Amino acid sequence: MAPGDSPATPIPVLTVLLFFFLVLFPAQAIVVYTDREVHGEVGSKVTLHCSFWSSEWVSEDISFTWRYQPEGGRDAISIFHYTKGQPYIDEVGTFKERIQWVGDPQWKDGSIVIHNLDYSDNGTFTCDVKNPPDIVGKTSQVTLYVFDKVPTRYGVVLGAVIGGVLGLVLLLVLLFYLIRYCWLRRQAALQRRLSAMEKGKPHKAAKDSSKRGRQTPVLYAMLDHTRSTKAVSEKKSKGLGESRKDKK
Repeated sequence: MAPGDSPATPIPVLTVLLFFFLVLFPAQAIVVYTDREVHGEVGSKVTLHCSFWSSEWVSEDISFTWRYQPEGGRDAISIFHYTKGQPYIDEVGTFKERIQWVGDPQWKDGSIVIHNLDYSDNGTFTCDVKNPPDIVGKTSQVTLYVFDKVPTRYGVVLGAVIGGVLGLVLLLVLLFYLIRYCWLRRQAALQRRLSAMEKGKPHKAAKDSSKRGRQTPVLYAMLDHTRSTKAVSEKKSKGLGESRKDKK
């Protein structure tokens, strides 16, 4: 530093940190959500859902705005506005006396209902939400299609088919496991019976052998008695024959 120069003013550390925080972590914009499209029948009603996410608490100055662009049209017109806790509904346009506010800002809901639908209601509806100080963000759009009869959408049919197939597969799997369970239970019962029979065989064999052991002496005694009786009979017949010879 040259003599006479004033010292440089140091940059406060807090200022530097604040600068980097704002650069690296900018304020997050409000995010609005709606359906992509909705279907309705002539003469019926349809609900246009609108919700949002904000990094701020729900403000008392929150506002919801719905705009409508007819099918094939270029310009969008405002048909509904909510601010300061009060809904303002279009009283002179296409949707006169046909719009109903069903939202709740505390639940971050800005939905409306359109009654008595007509073919002329086909078009794009845009929901815009401001939640001061969070007022920066993109709007969200939903397209309305009005029919004589709402057609069954491909996704619904596909979902029903897939659900039916999955249900059938689940039923077959349950049936398989039920049959397998019954078969295993029967096999276990048969195994228990065989085990019981195997355990009973040695006892029966021992019982039979003891019985045969008791019967053996009796048989031998009967054989001896038979043999002795036969020997006596033979001796008697022999004696009688000799006596007859002597008499002659």
